[in-house]
Amino acid sequence: MQKDSPFFVSGVHHIAVICSDYPASKRFYTEILGFETLREVYREERDSWKLDLKINGLYQIELFSFPNTPPRPSRPEACGLRHLALKVSDIESAKSHLESKGVLCEDLRVDPHTGKRFTFFSDPDDLPIEFYED
Repeated sequence: MQKDSPFFVSGVHHIAVICSDYPASKRFYTEILGFETLREVYREERDSWKLDLKINGLYQIELFSFPNTPPRPSRPEACGLRHLALKVSDIESAKSHLESKGVLCEDLRVDPHTGKRFTFFSDPDDLPIEFYED
């Protein structure tokens, strides 16, 4: 929509991710990727954790746990969210950091349209995540 429209999108508020193993995913997003915890709530009525995470002072990811979640149908061409892409300034250092923590990464590739380098890896539930060099 255009700025003069009554409906104007000014940015992304958050991305919601449902995980199957809450402690493993919490560790991955906070200790490995470096997101900071803004708020963590256990919702007893839903037997569900909700973890609000931020990076660089911005609220970006809601991490949820629910009992008996269905698996992701396929990777990555299932209908719906394809992957989460995160900006990094030094792709080689970012990839080395992940690999030092036991996270498998694809080989570095180059975006043929921008010339920027990127790599893919997965979170504990096999959600595809991309590091894209800024």
